[in-house]
Amino acid sequence: MLIIGITGTLGAGKGTVVEYLVQEKGFDHYSVRAYLLDEIRRRGMAENRDSMFNLANELRALHSPSWVTDQLYLLAAAKGRNCIIESIRTPGEISALRQKGNFFLFAVDADPRLRYQRIVSRQSETDQISFETFTENEAREMRTSDPNRQNLAACIREADFVFNNDLTRNDLFLEVERVLGEISETP
Repeated sequence: MLIIGITGTLGAGKGTVVEYLVQEKGFDHYSVRAYLLDEIRRRGMAENRDSMFNLANELRALHSPSWVTDQLYLLAAAKGRNCIIESIRTPGEISALRQKGNFFLFAVDADPRLRYQRIVSRQSETDQISFETFTENEAREMRTSDPNRQNLAACIREADFVFNNDLTRNDLFLEVERVLGEISETP
């Protein structure tokens, strides 16, 4: 079972990479965002980025820095198929997944203005925000010394492969194909 984790800046195109791996390569998809939104709905919380941020930090503090992705990994392991775990946010999640073996971390980044345009156009319940709020949200998730909180900068540094998604979807897909070729050659 090949496990790909995906991290990156807000609106960079993580979901686009996921979509490609699921539709073109048959990967199973496990989403931290979907997991958190299910729990938010169960608890009757507001469906917004603040709720996701706070809930994720709460679950990590209660259980472990990798708890949410551990739950998703258990679901994936039960099926035993190639999978992608979307929205890796802490170095603890990376460490736990690396211990499982056959794990590679992808990171996606793009120009901030382009990323903002993307999140607004996808019309998600958590993305209808101003550019200022967008940059504040990203700054809040970018760096911390608390292992239970989001640290995108550290995650991106730990990535095995980094994709710059400033061009077209096709350019991104070609790069993903190239990387998959490298992975398949890895002993």
